[in-house]
Amino acid sequence: MEQNTEKVKVLIVGSGPSGYTAAIYAARAGLKPVLYTGGQPGGQLTTTNDVENFPGYPEGINGPAMMMDLQKQAERFGTDLRYGMVTDVDFSNYPHKITVDEKNEVLAESVVIATGATAKYLGLDSEAKFLNKGVSACAVCDGFFYKGKDVAVVGGGDSAAEEATYLANLCPKVYLIVRRDELRASKIMQQRVENTPNIEILWNTETQEILGNEEVEAMRVVNNKTNEVKEIPVSGFFVAIGHQPNTEVFKDYLEMDDQGYIRVENGSTKTNVEGVFATGDAADKVYRQAITAAGTGCMGALDAEKFLAAKEMEVLS
Repeated sequence: MEQNTEKVKVLIVGSGPSGYTAAIYAARAGLKPVLYTGGQPGGQLTTTNDVENFPGYPEGINGPAMMMDLQKQAERFGTDLRYGMVTDVDFSNYPHKITVDEKNEVLAESVVIATGATAKYLGLDSEAKFLNKGVSACAVCDGFFYKGKDVAVVGGGDSAAEEATYLANLCPKVYLIVRRDELRASKIMQQRVENTPNIEILWNTETQEILGNEEVEAMRVVNNKTNEVKEIPVSGFFVAIGHQPNTEVFKDYLEMDDQGYIRVENGSTKTNVEGVFATGDAADKVYRQAITAAGTGCMGALDAEKFLAAKEMEVLS
């Protein structure tokens, strides 16, 4: 199949808060960025109904509407926004070669990666049915909506322990569903959970079904040692079994941790490959918020701009 090759100064891969923010900064700097949206234009926030913790929206905003605002702002300054998926990269030479939709080749002088991460879910049909109707993968994002209500968190690691203790400040009762007889969380997080009186740990327990009509009303769980089945009333069901960074296509070239998050230099977005910068949830496994993703998107664009200016100085000298 014949390939179409073009050259660009800044290629942005991904379109969540980090990708769009990088595009706004790069476009305003006159770098004429090209942005490929990826398989989920707008990223994780397009699956969120209400965003109330992003500065500048005092009344809150619908997630997809917020992403459309960011997209329009990026396009206003001249971002070339395209729908497509990066399917292959070659960072062994410069400029960097990126293949989109298995057919179009782009030679990029700089690359800003903003591919994000995908929350892992249990895989229940009812989980998908009640997504944003009681089911969430982010307590910091959505916990406020369940203030004064009983909720459940599923998971046994640090993320689940953090989500449970966070929700315990808002909710009268938090059930922590752990499929084993111990937590995988660090000792300090285990102690926090154990010392929080309104967290009840359901050991050796797995979720069979999430129940409700329009919204979550209860969960059916089973003890995998005794086979005892219970239905427990809850209004919120938080899944905290981890995230999968969308970085597989870069694994042959970029340094990553054992979970697949791209390693960056401390205080920057620089990766181990010159001219390639990682932003947002593709590199951040700690905060994973829209506002921090936007912040690193800004950093990625500024890092790319500085890199390109240094390259031009090399040519001139």
